[in-house]
This record gives sequence, C-alpha cells and structure tokens, in this order.
Amino acid sequence: MACNGFFNTCLFEVSLVHYEGLRFTQRVQMLSTACMPKSYTLATTKKYKTIKAMSSPNVAAPQRQKDPKKRVVITGMGLVSVFGSDIDVFYNKLLEGESGISLIDRFDASSFPVRFAGQIRDFSSQGYIDYENDRRLDDCSRYCLVAGKRALEDANLGYEALNNMDKTRIGVLVGTGMGGVSSINNAVDALKHKGHEKINQFFIPYTINMSSALLAIETGLMGPNYSISTACATANYCFCAASHHIRSGEVDIMVVGGTEASIIPSGVGGFVACRALSQRNDDPKKASRPWDKNRDGFVIGEGSGVLIMESLESATKRGARIIAEYLGGAITCDAHHMTDPRSDGFGVSSCISKSLQDAGVSPEEVNYVNAHATSTLAGDLAEVNAIKKVFKDTSELKMNGTKSMIGHCLGAAGGLEAIATIKTITTGWLHPTINQDNLEEDVTIDTVPNFKKKHEVNVAISNSFGFGGHNSVVVFAPFKP
Repeated sequence: MACNGFFNTCLFEVSLVHYEGLRFTQRVQMLSTACMPKSYTLATTKKYKTIKAMSSPNVAAPQRQKDPKKRVVITGMGLVSVFGSDIDVFYNKLLEGESGISLIDRFDASSFPVRFAGQIRDFSSQGYIDYENDRRLDDCSRYCLVAGKRALEDANLGYEALNNMDKTRIGVLVGTGMGGVSSINNAVDALKHKGHEKINQFFIPYTINMSSALLAIETGLMGPNYSISTACATANYCFCAASHHIRSGEVDIMVVGGTEASIIPSGVGGFVACRALSQRNDDPKKASRPWDKNRDGFVIGEGSGVLIMESLESATKRGARIIAEYLGGAITCDAHHMTDPRSDGFGVSSCISKSLQDAGVSPEEVNYVNAHATSTLAGDLAEVNAIKKVFKDTSELKMNGTKSMIGHCLGAAGGLEAIATIKTITTGWLHPTINQDNLEEDVTIDTVPNFKKKHEVNVAISNSFGFGGHNSVVVFAPFKP
C-alpha cells in the first residue's frame, strides 16, 4: 500500500486490542508502515524498551523560587467527596482507614458485572447554588461550584472581598476527564424515546467546558478561564497550568482543580468494557487495594477538589492564611498506548524528574509520595518502577494510595489527592493505604499499610496519570517565609 506523504489520508490497518485488567496482550498497528518514512515507523513493544530510562542529571544544585511574585502558595481548599464536603471530616476519615466504597443505588446495577463505586450520597448544594440552577445542572458542574466556592471561602475570598479586588487578575481553571456525561445520557435517552424537541437546551454546554465557566460566571472572576481534559491526570495538569499564569505575572490568584461525576450506567459500563474495574462485588470495601497481589482493577469514584493558588506577594498583601507552598510541577507523555502504561515507567520517571527540577528540589529532599496507585495490575508496578528510578534510596520515603478509600475519581482525582497531600503536610499524619494484605515483592517502599503513621513531610509529590499516556506530577512543601 502506498500513500502520498506521511500525514495524507490513507487506509489504516487496525487490529483489535484486548485487555486483562489493563494489561496489554495484543499489539495494535495504528498506521500501515507503508504510509511512513522508515524513521517514523511506530515502535514495537521491544523497541521502546531500548530507550534508556534515567532521570536527567542536574548540572547545578536546584534552586527554589525566591521571588514573592513567582512563589505560589495555597491559601484555600474546597472539596466534594464520598466523605462529604468538609475537609477535616474528609481527612479524618482517611486517617481512620475508612472505605467510602459501597454498592451503587443511583441506578439499577444488578445486571452489571461491577455493582459498586465510590458514590456520593446526601450531597447538598444549599447556600452555594440557587434552586433553579441546582435543579437542572449536571452533577459534574454542581460538585465544581460547591468545591470552588468553599475553597474561596476557605481563602477568605467571599463575595464581599472579591468585589473589592481586581477580578481580571483572578482566573478559574477546573478540568474534567469526562465532562457532563449524565447530560449526554439524558439527551440520548430523550432523543430516542421522545424526539429532539425534548433534548435539554443546556445539553451541549453542560457536556463540555461549562464547570469552569459557571464558577467564573457565579463569582465574576474575569481572569484566564478554561477547562483541561487529560483523563485521570486532569487536575494536576490544571495545577501546572495555573502556576504558569501566576508566575508570568498575568494573574495573582487562580481557582484550580478537577471535577467528575461519572457514576451512571454509561460511565460504569464504559469502564467495564475497558476491563479496567475491580469485580469484587462480594466485598466492595476491599476492592481498591493498590500494590496488593490480589488487586483486580480500580473502583470508580466521583467528586471535586479545588485549590486557591496565589502568588506569595498577593497573599502577603491581603494578609491571607498560607496553608502550604506549591513548588512546581511537570507533564509528559508516554507516547506508547491508549490505556496501557509503559512497563519501564520512563514517561513517569521523566515527569517526576522534571517536576523536581521545576520545583528546585533534589530527589533526596522528597520524603512523601501521594501515589496515583489505582489498583490496576500494570499501573501500580509501573509507577513503583518509575519512583525507584528517580529516588535511588527509598528507605526514608513514604508512599500511600488515597484511592484505596475513595476510589478513582478520574479528572477530580488529582484535586482530591492534592488536598490529602496538603493535609498530610499540615497535620503531620499519613493516611494509610488500606487493604494491604499481600504486598507485591517489587514494592519495597513503605506504603503505610492499613494504619496511619506520624510523619513530618519535608517535600511531597502527588502523581496523576491518565489514559493517552498523560503524566503529571506536582510538588508541595510546608510554607517557609
């Protein structure tokens, strides 16, 4: 087969890809090699392993940011989670090792091979969303609005305070991995059974970028506003982007995080089709078990996690309470496979190294990792391999998995886990990774199994990785003037 040029339209040869718990078993040929010059031929599984997986050496000792205009601090946090919307309650539940996973009752899941999730119950938006909007909004946007407004309140940036500030210098960046999927579901159902006239007029806006936009509309914030969607890495991508807006001098404050509400038939069914989910229906609370030999997939969760990121100069001027410091972050791509991670962990290890360089931190300074740790067969070990490449001595390193208790909240995962990371910094307590009964031999790092531990954090990283090979790592530390 021949074609005229690499990017010209030509016939593709595509074979089926099969998964076993996100473990790749059959290669997919995305492009015919006849369509490409030899130098562009897609790498085989064996060829990609020839890439030397090593972190880039630092030419000089890393330097942390010192300019108050470019130092980024956290001045507020807000969330909606399976444990409610109060941050202290949320973190105390994590410290207690309580599982938020239960049987789904939002819809009839009896015919599904997976019948449990980290489903939010008794959610209330009272005081944050008016009745008319609350009645018609997608849960993805409802969670975002409540978490975002609670974060602003936590930062002492209520309506009165905001009205006395330059709102063009405050932006909103809240991403989502799947968007308003319930709006899509409802629109398809209306079209099928009642005709196009019955499709909700807000169907299109609610399914795309509206969570971030609505938060800006509700608060009048006129700075940069957009939504990033990089699957399960979304929130960390948002943190990285927000920090650039602050450090460039474009804004003083960013309201930033992730939101997700995908526990609906098509959402659960879609991940079942990927063979990504645990099927431990007989004991849901034991289903999410990162690094355990008996893990069989992740547990879908939902919620929203939002931070107020602010320049140190701005926070100091308005006398804000500074909770922690964002030192830096990085994003990379595996460039390997749609859903399967690189087994050598090179994309992840390079992302960790780049995040430390951006933060001005040496690997030896890091003593806590909030891991992505989804409880999948391939992903858990790939992440550990990457961590070991960067941190040669892991004897003092602590690593835990928040998803063992709240499930995998997809685009919101990084937001909720950033809050868990910051609470670890401020409380001096590590939450456990629960369901650690039979640890993989390759996992030689302390995973804080089953019980909380006292730990003074020097520097922490929080990892998030998503379908498409999206890698993102952010770095937090206690604030020191």
